[in-house]
Amino acid sequence: MKQNYSYFTHLECPKCKEEYDGSTATHLCVCGSPLLARYDLQRLKEHWSIEQLKTREPTLWRYHEVLPVLSPANRVSLGEGMTPLVHMETLGKTYELPNLYMKDEGLLPTGSFKARGAAVGVSKAKEVGVQTLAMPTNGNAGAAWALYASRAGIQAHIVMPLQTPEITKREVIAAGGTLSLIDGLIHDAGHAVSEASKEHGWYNVSTLKEPYRIEGKKTMGYEIFEQYGYHLPDVILYPTGGGVGLIGIYKAFLELKTLGWIPNDATLPRLVAVQSETCAPIVKAYEQRKTHAEVWENAETIAFGINVPKAIGDFLVLEAIYETNGCALAVTDDELLAEQKQVAEREGNWICPEGGATFAAAKKLRQSGWIQEDEHVLCLNTGMGIKYPDTVTYHDEDYLKHSITIKH
Repeated sequence: MKQNYSYFTHLECPKCKEEYDGSTATHLCVCGSPLLARYDLQRLKEHWSIEQLKTREPTLWRYHEVLPVLSPANRVSLGEGMTPLVHMETLGKTYELPNLYMKDEGLLPTGSFKARGAAVGVSKAKEVGVQTLAMPTNGNAGAAWALYASRAGIQAHIVMPLQTPEITKREVIAAGGTLSLIDGLIHDAGHAVSEASKEHGWYNVSTLKEPYRIEGKKTMGYEIFEQYGYHLPDVILYPTGGGVGLIGIYKAFLELKTLGWIPNDATLPRLVAVQSETCAPIVKAYEQRKTHAEVWENAETIAFGINVPKAIGDFLVLEAIYETNGCALAVTDDELLAEQKQVAEREGNWICPEGGATFAAAKKLRQSGWIQEDEHVLCLNTGMGIKYPDTVTYHDEDYLKHSITIKH
């Protein structure tokens, strides 16, 4: 029997189990829940093996069987995927974690992990005939979707909070997208997109209101499995705003179990949702053992990507944490900036402030004993530090006195 390019079968509501065929532009379930893509994994088991992966292109499309794009002709790609897994030896000694690693998503096209969701989301939008899309964003997602949309020939309307990092605004404009700024937070931008999409008939690709972004993000989980030699680390720390990446990684591990690549009785990595103390709705819900989070009032953090007062997929984030015996932890802006600097000074990698938050959390969890010295710990860096130049401050006059005079 000929192997399919994709084994995508339908969309399913994780709450009420209602099913949708996924052949048209689809949003939320009638009950209001995000939808998840499902695959015929039992049939795929008969055709797909780890050995096949070893000769494939080093992009996320190496996992096309478990991605929702049915035809390779609809792929919209910039070569995204297979980001480095870096052993942080020097910093690991400081933390007393000799097996400390970082997966560096900053090296993806567009400079952040948002390229994964954009690649798959835009590809599927193209496949179902979308002409115009719209989305609210804290920056990197909007930049990525605008750039991938331009490659697909789709018009993009991007709405950002006014305080969004400058470079992401410029990326949208450079890509030919329509940029609108809101004097408010991400949920204010979301309301604007929702109203405009209804009025103009645009495809609203807000986080988890469009069901395929998560499929691109889940490829991080498949890559982690491969890069760890077909095993998994003990702990994975993830900077959590909307939480799509954490949900996706957990979804990938469950799919790998169904495929038989991970034993059914295997212990999955403990997933850690990392937030800022000034915007920590998931942390608060976790500490109260709730299944949903409340809106966080007056949210503000220098780690703009995790400045999300209320995530539509909060229940899925919390489920992933509870089911893996993970946790949710908040760090201060001072702590995350300090570790961002440590990573650059000690390991030569200028990461984003959200990535710095995961290292700050790993340090605190090691000090508390929640993480043991012999455990394999993976921090996710979700973007390039160069996209956040304001996290490093200096004044020219302070450095003029260090100028070197060159004598001819």
